[in-house]
Amino acid sequence: MSLRSLPLFAAAILTSFALVAPAAKADTLADALVAAYRNSNLLEQNRAVLRASDEDVAQSVAALRPVISFAASTTYTHRAQGFLLEDLSGQAGLSAELTLFDFGRNRLAIDIAQESVLATRWALVNVEQNVLLNAVSAYMNVWSATENVRLRQNSVNVISEELRAARDRFEVGEVTRTDVAIAEARLAAARSSLSAAEGERAIALEAYNAATGAFPTSAVQRPPAPPATAGSLDDAKGIAQRTHPSIRQAQHQVTAAEMSVARAEPARSGRISAGANLAVDQDGNDTSRLSLSYNQPLYTGGANSSLYRQAVARRDQARSSLHQTALEIVQEVGTAWAQLNVARAQLEASDLQIQAAEIALNGAREEAALGARTTLDVLNAEQELLDAQASRVNAEANRHVMVYRVLASMGLLTVEHLNLGIPTYDPSAYYNAVRNAPARSPQGEALDRVLGRIGRN
Repeated sequence: MSLRSLPLFAAAILTSFALVAPAAKADTLADALVAAYRNSNLLEQNRAVLRASDEDVAQSVAALRPVISFAASTTYTHRAQGFLLEDLSGQAGLSAELTLFDFGRNRLAIDIAQESVLATRWALVNVEQNVLLNAVSAYMNVWSATENVRLRQNSVNVISEELRAARDRFEVGEVTRTDVAIAEARLAAARSSLSAAEGERAIALEAYNAATGAFPTSAVQRPPAPPATAGSLDDAKGIAQRTHPSIRQAQHQVTAAEMSVARAEPARSGRISAGANLAVDQDGNDTSRLSLSYNQPLYTGGANSSLYRQAVARRDQARSSLHQTALEIVQEVGTAWAQLNVARAQLEASDLQIQAAEIALNGAREEAALGARTTLDVLNAEQELLDAQASRVNAEANRHVMVYRVLASMGLLTVEHLNLGIPTYDPSAYYNAVRNAPARSPQGEALDRVLGRIGRN
């Protein structure tokens, strides 16, 4: 590169930075996390699953209450046996039935339903973690893709000036046509890389929209310093074993399965129930009656024994699932921790690579100005620096994602732990409104208000 071409080269550098100056306002990672939490269809789906599980408690409570029925009937009789006989009769009545004692089966059914509700709540927390982690990944992909577009655009600008300088030097006989052709080929490759980077950014934006419910309103900001995780791998594993929602969910599932075994044990026992029937016929005759009955199955073809064995098998399944879940969570913590360390090492190595590549590029330019280096040498040095910068962008994005993956593996990637400062879904609100199985009553009106609050606007 001749000395007269250096001002053009410097101008190209300044122009490329002016083209990619950051916007006055930019979307932040916190914005993406909040949007993902508020707009997630997956969270809405699993909140509905939880509300359905809450209703299981209400239905179990209702089984302890009397069942009251109203019945009315009318009968018309027409017979012709030597003479015509017609008769019209009717009856109306109320009947009620209440289980007085069933050896605790209905009470256990309530406890089982409550444990299932708690398990489903923890499953919802796990879904929240996945939604937030997906948002982090989508955000960092947009940021890294945008940075790569900036780098590729800068490369196109710089190589364009290199080509212009090479043509000027060719006209005065300082370089050959080969140098010009090399610069032209490198410019075409740079433009191709820019197009590919823009395509990757478009893909990343679509993923961002799917993860958060909207495209970024402006350029995404460089992410802030990632949150703290744990002091050591052992600490992280210990936290995960105590707090991870998958483990907590499995624990409640084990409790529910053990209660199911206890509920299946008295299945062969009987049931004491009371009944009342109030009936009046068309003549005003009262046929009301009260009853107290005991019902016990003597032979069910082996069904009760099978149900008990099935409950025991499912309890054993739940226990094994708990142990396996704990094992997988500990493994996930170790894997995420190792990946985070790799990402940190790659980031440090990229910084060193950039420093060395900048020194090499500056040297190549100075030597080219003295005629000791060719245009190809300078272009190669510029490519080395570009690759190092792109590697650093990807390493920084990967480091951020890995930090949040470690948090997720510990069970701490939640809106509450991240202190996002937004109202969160209260899983107990709907449960408290339905746990006593309300009909149309003040409780039912409260339930309607709860449904209105948790519904989407």
